[in-house]
Amino acid sequence: RPLRVSPAYARHAALGAVFGEKSGWERVNWYESNAAAGDEALRPRGWAGENWSPAIGAEATATRTAAGLFDESSFAKIEVAGPGAASLLRSLCANDVTRDIGRVTYTQILNERGGIDCDLSVIRTGEHRFLLVTGTAFGTHDRRVIEAAAPSDGSVTITDVTAGRACFGLWGPRARDILQPLTRTSLANADFPYMTAQELSIGDVPCLAVRVTYVGELGWELYCPTEYGAALWDTIFVLGQAFGLRACGYRAIDALRLEKGYRAWAADITPDTTPDEAGLSFAVKPDRDVAFRGRDAVRAARAAGDPATRLVCLVLDDPRAIALGSEPVRRSGAEPTGRVTTGGYGFAVGASIAWAWVPAALAEVGTRLEVDIFGDWVGAEVRAEPLYDPAGRRIRG
Repeated sequence: RPLRVSPAYARHAALGAVFGEKSGWERVNWYESNAAAGDEALRPRGWAGENWSPAIGAEATATRTAAGLFDESSFAKIEVAGPGAASLLRSLCANDVTRDIGRVTYTQILNERGGIDCDLSVIRTGEHRFLLVTGTAFGTHDRRVIEAAAPSDGSVTITDVTAGRACFGLWGPRARDILQPLTRTSLANADFPYMTAQELSIGDVPCLAVRVTYVGELGWELYCPTEYGAALWDTIFVLGQAFGLRACGYRAIDALRLEKGYRAWAADITPDTTPDEAGLSFAVKPDRDVAFRGRDAVRAARAAGDPATRLVCLVLDDPRAIALGSEPVRRSGAEPTGRVTTGGYGFAVGASIAWAWVPAALAEVGTRLEVDIFGDWVGAEVRAEPLYDPAGRRIRG
């Protein structure tokens, strides 16, 4: 280390970044320069509080109240192009990804059992061109799934373009105020709606701006050629200071997505779980006249009735008791019947959050359960999701 770095790596280091590593990439966990604005009293109990900083809370709060700038250059990016691209993706994706140019679709690629093989966003950038964005560690996996289904007639090319494109996420209620002075393109809601993408310039930097979010706030992911990455970071960061912008890391992203209910593949959802079980049925369209992979399994499962297991949102009674994943879940005094997938502290809702798989009989809102946190059974309650901005007004503002 370091092996793979963002073009803004030197900027992160200068801001006191504490780096983690994923798939060879140096990624910012948090910036210790933000720690003084956080609350040390929120440090989790036990092991969960060891690799932690009050900076995480400062960064999450800044994103909710002003704006956060996140380096997502490590996110895997796969370009699928050619005259057969639309047909290939239509046969794989459970959602309709072949809509108008500039549309963004959240979708899964299922296996034949209806389990979630891939969880990704698909941006249609041209008539025969699509950009697929997935998690840092899942690019090779997802590319291989797509390649295995691709025709051999040369009508489709599949290219990993991760290293060639930097990506910065700018999110928060002041995101538009920061970005609009830097571009001639109108960022008004009517001109640049949620879940759409446009080519534009930010200062002198050509970008693909994508209005999506993994934190539940207004904002954009900005993709540019890697050689422009440092300039793009500087352009946004300097102007953003007047609006309360903070540089933010991945631990803040995790806190923000937990309270918004955004799932993480390989943790909350896997090839052994289905979208209906995971609360993602909105992203699956089995009534389309397209025999996409796993469609028959989805139809059969829905015809059989409600799922036997469910992914639910738990709020723990002790806000400083933090689940890290795989902890047993039980009804009070009974044998464990569920398990935690991911957990953390939600700074906007002031609670310890855990997502967990439980039997459907225990999935009703208000059900009291217990979670084993480092040997102590901590009370928890099933809550309606998402905990934060359930109407989704902030992302569409």
